[in-house]
Amino acid sequence: MSVNQQAHTGPPYGQPQPGYQGYQQPAYGGQPLPGVPQSQYGVYNGPMPGYQQPVPPQGSLRAPPTSGAPPPASGSSLPSGHLAYSQFGHGDVQNGIPASAAPMQRPPASQPFLPGSAPTPVSQTSTFQQYGPPPASVQQLSNHMAGMTIGSTTASAPPPAGLGYGPPTSVPPVSGSFSATGSGLYTPYTASQGPPPPSVSQGLPLAQSPFPGQPISTQRLPTQVPGFAPPPSSTGIGPSSYPPTTGAPRAPSMPGPPLPGQTVAGPSASQPNHVSSPPPPSTMTGLHPGPPMSGLRGPPPPTHPPQPGYQMQQNGSFGQVRGPQPNYGGAYPGAPNYGSQPGPPPPPKRLDPDSIPSPIQVIEDDRNNCGSEPFVTGVRGQVPPLVTTNFLVKDQGNASPRYIRCTSYNIPCTSDMAKQSQVPLAAVIKPLATLPPEETLPYLVDHGESGPVRCNRCKAYMCPFMQFIEGGRRFQCCFCSCVTEVPPHYFQHLDHTGKRVDFYDRPELSLGSYEFLATVDYCKNNKFPSPPAFIFMIDVSYNAVKSGLVRLICEELKSLLDYLPREGNMEESAIRVGFVTYNKVLHFYNVKSSLAQPQMMVVSDVADMFVPLLDGFLVNVNESRTVIVSLLDQIPEMFADTRETETVFAPVIQAGLEALKAAECAGKLFIFHTSLPIAEAPGKLKNRDDKKLINTDKEKTLFQPQTSFYNNLAKDCVAQGCCVDLFLFPNQYLDVATLGVVTYQTGGSIYKYAYFQLETDQDRFLNDLRRDVQKEVGFDAVMRVRTSTGIRATDFFGAFYMSNTTDVEMAGLDCDKTITVEFKHDDKLSEDSGALLQCALLYTSCAGQRRLRIHNLSLNCCTQLADLYRNCETDTLINYLAKYAYRGVLSSPVKTVRDALISQCAQILACYRKNCASPSSAGQLILPECMKLLPVYLNCVLKSDVLQPGPEVTTDDRAYIRQLVTSMDVAETNVFFYPRLLPLTKADVDSDSLPAAIRNSEERLSKGDIYLLENGLNIFVWVGVNVQQGLIQNLFGVSSFSQISNALSTLPVLENPFSKKVRSIIDMLQVQRSRYMKLIVVKQEDKLEMLFKHFLVEDKSLSGGASYVDFLCHMHKEIRELLS
Repeated sequence: MSVNQQAHTGPPYGQPQPGYQGYQQPAYGGQPLPGVPQSQYGVYNGPMPGYQQPVPPQGSLRAPPTSGAPPPASGSSLPSGHLAYSQFGHGDVQNGIPASAAPMQRPPASQPFLPGSAPTPVSQTSTFQQYGPPPASVQQLSNHMAGMTIGSTTASAPPPAGLGYGPPTSVPPVSGSFSATGSGLYTPYTASQGPPPPSVSQGLPLAQSPFPGQPISTQRLPTQVPGFAPPPSSTGIGPSSYPPTTGAPRAPSMPGPPLPGQTVAGPSASQPNHVSSPPPPSTMTGLHPGPPMSGLRGPPPPTHPPQPGYQMQQNGSFGQVRGPQPNYGGAYPGAPNYGSQPGPPPPPKRLDPDSIPSPIQVIEDDRNNCGSEPFVTGVRGQVPPLVTTNFLVKDQGNASPRYIRCTSYNIPCTSDMAKQSQVPLAAVIKPLATLPPEETLPYLVDHGESGPVRCNRCKAYMCPFMQFIEGGRRFQCCFCSCVTEVPPHYFQHLDHTGKRVDFYDRPELSLGSYEFLATVDYCKNNKFPSPPAFIFMIDVSYNAVKSGLVRLICEELKSLLDYLPREGNMEESAIRVGFVTYNKVLHFYNVKSSLAQPQMMVVSDVADMFVPLLDGFLVNVNESRTVIVSLLDQIPEMFADTRETETVFAPVIQAGLEALKAAECAGKLFIFHTSLPIAEAPGKLKNRDDKKLINTDKEKTLFQPQTSFYNNLAKDCVAQGCCVDLFLFPNQYLDVATLGVVTYQTGGSIYKYAYFQLETDQDRFLNDLRRDVQKEVGFDAVMRVRTSTGIRATDFFGAFYMSNTTDVEMAGLDCDKTITVEFKHDDKLSEDSGALLQCALLYTSCAGQRRLRIHNLSLNCCTQLADLYRNCETDTLINYLAKYAYRGVLSSPVKTVRDALISQCAQILACYRKNCASPSSAGQLILPECMKLLPVYLNCVLKSDVLQPGPEVTTDDRAYIRQLVTSMDVAETNVFFYPRLLPLTKADVDSDSLPAAIRNSEERLSKGDIYLLENGLNIFVWVGVNVQQGLIQNLFGVSSFSQISNALSTLPVLENPFSKKVRSIIDMLQVQRSRYMKLIVVKQEDKLEMLFKHFLVEDKSLSGGASYVDFLCHMHKEIRELLS
């Protein structure tokens, strides 16, 4: 095969809109071909039938098609009535990247394309060819990334014998079915060459091996355009505009006259045969068969040599006629003039944002493909649906994706292969994740005195992958292969398949996730733990009292104490509570049930903290209710006239720690704090905020704690099981980077309410506090991840403390926290046995019960890179990369961290291009199907406040976000980095569903509409200047745009369908997120709009972040440099 032969690559950029009226053509002239089932598409050049969406056969939801039929594409959109535009010149890329100077040789006219497959002789008509005049040198076709195609070819293979393809074309068929992710970009061949080998690509045959002789593993079906269905999988028709050559004769090859409205190209110059010049815009948006026009030929070929990056089409390949497009200058005004000299060169074109991979489209396709069927976890290495898809999980031996998600479900067999691909192997684990009500919680298994059955050598817990041998008397460990005796009480006979006969009765043999009741050996000091305690520690300095915060907290606690977490069947919570207030000194309260009034004890020696009372500090809520209510009534009055502005901080944590030590229990401190602790005391801080350090080598100090005091304090807290949750209410710099250390290392949560105001922030704070107090927490937790031979856990990210290299220790672990684990090879893996992970979490429940929660997951292993790239999960990959980068800023300059991210992703994509995509020109950008969103999401991470802050972002904000993201799960990072944007005016007031999301770009907003944007922390409601008065009245209760208040923190409750619908959407979104999002109303052209635009992540950012289009060009340039 000649190096320059362009084998069937991924499709060019250009994607249809869902519901876009294009033309599909299964057969020439509308006659069905012999032996080919009638397609659901319209006839060639004929009228378009209504779309039918055939229902896919049950059960085949995620299997590859059984023949070489390329499934249709997924794509994003163009306005209806415009054809997908995708023809760029080859090889020149915007941003001053020089076009390739090396002349490209055209492949010889006839060449074998792969031994062993008989080429089908094919001749092509030339009726549709067009070319535009070459650009003047000034106007080197500046379309960003000329000639790039996003395909996702995996490797070439001969087509199945007897499966003829029609002549491939280098441009999309005139049907709207062509997209950047589907119908392949077909390379033109002359009659003697035969069709190119199809390659396994986004929307290309998957039933063939990616390498001759290599079986291909099942893969997610390439995404599909809503509104188009794949052709029946037994036909050989792809969504190309050509029929398969099943014996049907074709029209003769040249000089047939063109149809009306089309030009014919002259002979082609010596250029690669798969990229054509942009066609001139035709005035016709579709082609109509008509009588041939005699005697017309195309314009004469230009006499000067063609420039690189602007190729003409080879004879016989089909160009495309396209309708007028928005934002595109036409090369010819009006209709093309036939037979005359070309007009002036077209103006430089900008890459159409609709033609590059759309997150919205990918999310939508996954919902359509995977949302209806339950995800059954019985199969090894199965890629789960995306986090944005609503699906049910059936545990059949592997942990649910709600507990564990991996960056890849098929990992390389060798470390060399892993290094080559640069794809990080990581798992994002959320051990105590909340399940939807329809799914069963993990079963609790009690093995009595003897405790859980474990491997003698590696101490792995009994799980579905253990192998029972010798009639069930012994078992072989699936992690280390050691053989262990089965304890007599656990013995059970095996059936004829080697399974124990009690297989389905025991969760640990049949399920991926379950719990064991731990024995006393698993407890501290070999004694069972006491139930945990909650201590509420309230800042009563001047700021806190003046803002109304102290009164608010005290009022809320009166009712909140009835909602402390409790085990499922218990009448009341076993958790005891205590209260402390503080400013420069600490006040402890005795709320013993026998007292008539609470007693206050003051500790003013903050340098040597102790707890002045043991009995009566931690109490049962129900027993001491009257005393507690009396205390909460008195606190706001006692400090109403305070003049004390200074606060301490470290002694507050020490006090809580000492109280838990004295009570011999684990627990949680809820600290409500307002200012930088500058009072004389241990852990005293100074204001070191300095914006001048940004973009210097010293910037990293802004993220580091100013003193090691808090690290040592955190270590003591973890040893006691004292978790710290921090609620911050700063009016100025507070040093979150230092104050957050103890929270972060104990597994706690930080909440921050800058410039707290009662009327606007009260709802958010109270909702956060309620959820934080009520949520499920495990105390005194230790987590270990075991792996089968060949890989091991080497790195960990999250809110925890590690005293050795294997144990992740957390004073508290709640249902929202994740721990991210990276794996590295320490040996070879085998494809047969795959790889296993077991995450074991030892913790104390809120009732004081010591438990072990076990999650198991089996992954596939591969010797071909194509299999790795086919089973990756981009959302998880971005979650890992963000955490890796956010940790990097502690030790390296931010620019170094950003460059490393870009370089790693370029290597990932270049390795795919080099090893898995079929040969094609460097002018094309080819992305793996499951990684096509890697560039857009990576750009969002690079533009985030931590890595590229705008001028308005404070140092505290950056430290806060950095800590927040480090323990986020995959769903949270997904919406945090690429926010969800919903057009509220398009919402159907009669249905429960959300309006369809749109892409995060200003050009998608219309002045006459209202939009909602959410990112997990904020909800913006953006109101366009031209919104109808009636809508404004219905939503805001005011009569005009100018009367809408910016200060709204909730929408007014109005009795009309639109108001009810919008408020129900907001409530629905609030429930999905772990924090209560702040509502911000933004009027178009208002000062707040700058803040809103910061979240339109596909656009350029004010802080210098690239737009999605520009970043894609930059990634393409990086990949080309690596390949060359």
